[in-house]
Amino acid sequence: MKMYKSLFAIFLTTLLIVGFPAHAEDTVSDLAAQAVTSIEKAGDASMIQQRNGGGGIPALTMTVNPDGSEDYSVTLQILALMTALGFLPAIVILMTSFTRIVVVLAILRQAMGLQQTPSNQVIIGISMFLTFFIMSPVIDRMNTDAIQPYINESITAKEAFERVQVPLRDFMLKQTRVKDLETFVNMSGSQAKDPSEVPMTVLIPAFITSELKTAFQIGFMLFLPFLVIDLVVASVLMAMGMMMLSPMIVSLPFKLMLFVLVDGWNLILSTLAGSFG
Repeated sequence: MKMYKSLFAIFLTTLLIVGFPAHAEDTVSDLAAQAVTSIEKAGDASMIQQRNGGGGIPALTMTVNPDGSEDYSVTLQILALMTALGFLPAIVILMTSFTRIVVVLAILRQAMGLQQTPSNQVIIGISMFLTFFIMSPVIDRMNTDAIQPYINESITAKEAFERVQVPLRDFMLKQTRVKDLETFVNMSGSQAKDPSEVPMTVLIPAFITSELKTAFQIGFMLFLPFLVIDLVVASVLMAMGMMMLSPMIVSLPFKLMLFVLVDGWNLILSTLAGSFG
């Protein structure tokens, strides 16, 4: 169980984009030591059970705790953990601020007429680290309320999983439009009367829909000044009779100059971060 608790704590942390705090190296060392101890204990328990002729497969067993809760064998728990890790990319992309940021930056690149600058790797990197910055209060709450108590064995795995959802639910509900939430509640047939009662299976698609709408609204506002520059340049070239010269080539330097003069990156990134406030 120790090994699973350590692995599951790491999973809860990684699951919601949690890097370990400043004492990460000590924590990882402790978890590794616990993992080795748990393997030894699991092996001893298996041998004892085989000697006693216990029923069932030792690797696939369930234990009932004195308080009525149930614990599954380490093998089953690790199997469930590794299966859940397969959903990690979708969780990182669609349950955080990542979607809005990456869509806005992609629209900005298109509005400026730059095909591959910044590259996709740069845009994703900026989006990821800005996501870390925006989600840091949520991450801190998850670490304090769920992960650390679970590592210290003061709560069970089920309680940790329930607690770790609360900060993320609050963040998603705050960014989700009521109209989008009502649409998916009606589609699911849920009887929830309050947003706090909406299940995660309904909240997640509503949150994604709201994020995409917000991202496109911000992208539209970013597109307008660059569109005006394109129209002016095209009109001037038309008036001068320079039909063979592409307006995109002429307008690109003016777009870059405008973006630099207004300190565009500072404005855009600060605005994106502030939009989640």
